[in-house]
Amino acid sequence: MSDPALSWLLSPWALGLLGLCIGSFLNVVVHRKPQRLEREWLADAAGYLQDDAAMARVLPGSTPARRAALAAQAQLLGQELEALPELSLSKPRSRCPACGHAIAWHENIPLLSWLRLRAKCSACGTRISARYPAVEALTGLLFAAAAWHAGSGAMALVYCAAIALLLAAALIDFDTTLLPDELTLPLAGLGLVAAWQGWIPVSLADSALGLFFGYFSLWFVATSYRLLRGRQGMAEGDFKLLAGLGALLGWQALPAIILLSSAVGAAVGLFMIGFRGHRREVPIPFGPYLAGGGVAALFFGAQLGALWPVA
Repeated sequence: MSDPALSWLLSPWALGLLGLCIGSFLNVVVHRKPQRLEREWLADAAGYLQDDAAMARVLPGSTPARRAALAAQAQLLGQELEALPELSLSKPRSRCPACGHAIAWHENIPLLSWLRLRAKCSACGTRISARYPAVEALTGLLFAAAAWHAGSGAMALVYCAAIALLLAAALIDFDTTLLPDELTLPLAGLGLVAAWQGWIPVSLADSALGLFFGYFSLWFVATSYRLLRGRQGMAEGDFKLLAGLGALLGWQALPAIILLSSAVGAAVGLFMIGFRGHRREVPIPFGPYLAGGGVAALFFGAQLGALWPVA
């Protein structure tokens, strides 16, 4: 890149520092996005339960008194939801969950504040989880690695955006078994647009095929499992996440992503069942393994492709 200033801004050092800040923001996204989604879903359910005509269609054997009782319960739920304080990615300000202390700007500097505070709230002394600086450090390292791998150009920015989406999706899925469309669908869109504009070394055709086969390969596996076992084995969010990875990396990367994520997922699942007492009927989220396989394919796609040649 000819502009020295722009080259520095897209260098591993600069993008690594940006990644630390983005990692701090991702901690907020991971904490608040599922809460917002669940509030919205409960509000929708409360509104639906108060629609007597709809309830009569869904529950044709119910009595008016029964539907009225359900509507009354739903009304109470709606009132409780409305009474909750506003929750967005920017409001309210971050606070200590134990004492409510509002975190000042100098207590929210990535990595440094956690170290300076010795991993404790400045007001009440409650321990601050090491996960927060770990996410910040991991995001910074991956952003720097993306700049080193892709060079000082648009591809580095595309990869950094994809890494941020993948990290947020993986952590949310790990915590809640939810994969929000607000993260998986933008990943797919990012891949298609980047391929269309020539920002990544993937043709638009390969990106579109990656999106298609990424979604329907897992859909086929999940549908077959449900027909054979009579229960759901994988959620639609996983289909969308693999579709997004296929759009970003091309259909050729899908076998390696699926192989890596399945192998790691199976190993972790066996460990949790055998040594941590995890019950077999409790689902283990697959999104983190898909995201990990996708990041591995992003950085080591050529080497993985040599192990599993598809083209």
